[in-house]
Amino acid sequence: MRHTVAALVENNPGVLVRVASLFTRRGFNIDSLAVGMTENPNVSRMTIVVTGDEHTVAQICKQLYKLIEVIEVTTLKEEESVARELALIKIACEPRMRSQVTQITGIFRAKIVDVGRDTMTVEVTGDEQKVDAFLQLASDFGIKEIARTGRIALARGSEHMICPKEEVAYGHDFLRCRQQTGAS
Repeated sequence: MRHTVAALVENNPGVLVRVASLFTRRGFNIDSLAVGMTENPNVSRMTIVVTGDEHTVAQICKQLYKLIEVIEVTTLKEEESVARELALIKIACEPRMRSQVTQITGIFRAKIVDVGRDTMTVEVTGDEQKVDAFLQLASDFGIKEIARTGRIALARGSEHMICPKEEVAYGHDFLRCRQQTGAS
């Protein structure tokens, strides 16, 4: 089963490498990884998709907490979160086929973001199944290139991960506050 793990980490050089190394050392595979800055420029949010059982995910969270740069970790259940993916797809498209590609793009509420002599680049946003369905139809025309972000996700409703106000960067030192989860 696929699980989504969200982690708030210090926005420092090398943090991504340390997280990826942790997965490698423990033999965990990352299905998708998206990283970006949060509302606090000193903190980044990682959304990691992994395949495994509940025990595996619990182990991953415990191991992440052992990294000094990790501030908070949570698992996001599918029914309690909103998840999206972005894909840019360059489709082989002769001028006579543009109306067909435009029609499919409209059905998926996607956007044409570039048109070349014999290609069209389309931006698709949605859940994994929507992106996969668009790719399946686009493959009939011929796909030249794909760039996918991987899953990003937030909890539904009022639930959220935030950096406490006390958590402010002072040079290279970072005042940390970690949710008490029993992580050692």
